[in-house]
Amino acid sequence: MNLDRLLNPVSVAVIGGRQAELAIEQSESLGYEGEIWAVHPTRDSIMGRPAYRSVADLPAPPDAAFVAVNREATVDVVTELAKLGAGGAVCYASGFAEAGAEGVELQRLLVDHDMPVIGPNCYGMINGKLGAALWPDVQGVGRNVKRGAALITQSGNIALNLTMNRRGLEFTHVISLGNQASVRVEDCIVHLADDPAVAVIGVHAESIIDPLAFGVAAARAHAGRTPIVLLKTGITETSAAIAVSHTAAIAKPADVYQALFDRYGVITVESVTDLAAALSFLVTVGPLPGNRMVSLSCSGGEASLVADRGIVHGIDFPPFPAEQASQIAATLSDLVAITNPLDYHTFIWDDEAKLTACFTATLAGAADAAMLVMDWPTRGGDPRAWFPALAAIVAAREATGTPTVVAATLPENMPPPYCERLHEAGIAAAFSIDEALFAAGAAAAAGRWLASPAPQLHDAAEPNQFATSVLDEAGAKALLAQAGIAVPRGHRHMIEDAALVNTPTSHLRYPLVAKTAGVAHKSEVGGVIVGIGNDVELADAIGRLNEMGPAVLIEEQVTDAVAELLVTVRREPPIGNVLVLGSGGTLVELLGDTVTALLPLAPEEIIAMIDQLKIGRLLEGHRGHAAADHGAIVDVVDSLAKMLAESPEIVEIEINPLMATPRRAIAVDALITVATEEHPHD
Repeated sequence: MNLDRLLNPVSVAVIGGRQAELAIEQSESLGYEGEIWAVHPTRDSIMGRPAYRSVADLPAPPDAAFVAVNREATVDVVTELAKLGAGGAVCYASGFAEAGAEGVELQRLLVDHDMPVIGPNCYGMINGKLGAALWPDVQGVGRNVKRGAALITQSGNIALNLTMNRRGLEFTHVISLGNQASVRVEDCIVHLADDPAVAVIGVHAESIIDPLAFGVAAARAHAGRTPIVLLKTGITETSAAIAVSHTAAIAKPADVYQALFDRYGVITVESVTDLAAALSFLVTVGPLPGNRMVSLSCSGGEASLVADRGIVHGIDFPPFPAEQASQIAATLSDLVAITNPLDYHTFIWDDEAKLTACFTATLAGAADAAMLVMDWPTRGGDPRAWFPALAAIVAAREATGTPTVVAATLPENMPPPYCERLHEAGIAAAFSIDEALFAAGAAAAAGRWLASPAPQLHDAAEPNQFATSVLDEAGAKALLAQAGIAVPRGHRHMIEDAALVNTPTSHLRYPLVAKTAGVAHKSEVGGVIVGIGNDVELADAIGRLNEMGPAVLIEEQVTDAVAELLVTVRREPPIGNVLVLGSGGTLVELLGDTVTALLPLAPEEIIAMIDQLKIGRLLEGHRGHAAADHGAIVDVVDSLAKMLAESPEIVEIEINPLMATPRRAIAVDALITVATEEHPHD
């Protein structure tokens, strides 16, 4: 979708009454130099400009149109604009797909053409570089932005709130998408990714309509070296949860979305504040090569707080090397301990020269970034007493080139004028220590993403249109064995064969395991008996299980397991094919020790997932015990992923447990859910 004309308009048409007036007023206040044409069926002028009676009367097809009329009239106006050859439209009206069946049909008619449409049910678009504002408000937007963040959101009010920030965060573009009937999040990312004025793309999304297209857009942003920071809200249950599996009980929709964002290097945040903090840091400072920081404060309490909160946000405060520590010490009293975070005390508080020497020596090392903790007086007091520290950190940053952030401990103690002064010097301003550390962590994640290879697209997952059924354990294991996955040796014993003599066990080695067949969660009903050591015990086990089902599955017991794993591949429409890897066995739901990723995955990515698990150390060989064969686990995952990709009837395969041993990985229990085409859903 070509958004060039719509998002970079040379001419703008505004259609409607009061909202159209506000769009004109906003564009004028931002210094927009393009043509603005007002359209109204009865008025002769709007905001001192002549009003055309209809879209057909316009002197030329506009590049962009702001349509602020009722929903039925919106459909008519947009249809006219498309026929005229306009570059696109912003539709302010509500009452479309969000309002029921009638609105759904109106929304279909609204976009039944090739012209891009932002909305409906949205606030619109602002190009802060041009001053073009297809936007029904005059609050909070800057002007003539040379470089800043681009914001894409489904919420007009969140967009408006962010534009009114007092932290000096400026936006090159603000795009409120509303219902995403035509122009979607991924379309905007593709357009913005190559814009040199866009330092970072911020996204607030309630839905990702086309996850594969989102992946393509994120790959485009990677090529354009433009980080994406995303706030995802409104996560609800994904379609067709498969309740029979353990995975369905522990899997969370948020985990699947997070797997999508992780695959494409999208930095995720949990609040609007975090979104603003990360965007501001990345605009002012940019991505960081790593997470090593130095911290300066004139209080031991602040230094301790910084150290504690650094652990929460994944920030490392390495000790100063001996030579650097000596240089720092030379600038301070003998009473100051040279540690990182550094409490430089108040001995030099009002001495700009000594502060500059101390700050410069501290920033001159190999750290990836630096932080100064400093709160400004807001009631009483003389702020000039803080000027030496401000001048010193600016000078130290200029002398060393170290990316720097100044953080207040309380938001109200960072007045806007000092934010602006810091930004002018290329220093980020943060409204709390946590905010600064979070933003630095986000910038380090952006740096890792930019240094990594381009992301590979994931496997899409089409919605299942049919009823599902579950293969019994024996049937599931037969399919796994055909795919080359190891399963225990065993056989299925029918209950009517009561005599043990009819049970062919001569080819099996004790100890054995006996399980009732046809029950999904056998261990929960006492349907698994382990440690069977001889024929007598086997006959007793079969007798105990004969009331639970028509058959008993008898298998060799795995005795050399290092750890038990849960390994599941499943279709998660609309996101894609997913791998869930975790601690397995009977405690799987209690522990909740899982990681989720989209398929396909390279072997090293699967190994990295294993290392993230709490049982990862067991698999490595804990306290002298043998390590598991990681390559065998990877082979099982690859085989499962191949089965899912090549067999459209398979909805989910769960192995629990997969016994990881020093020599192999064995599927001890398995469930396979398949679509049943004979029973389509209504």
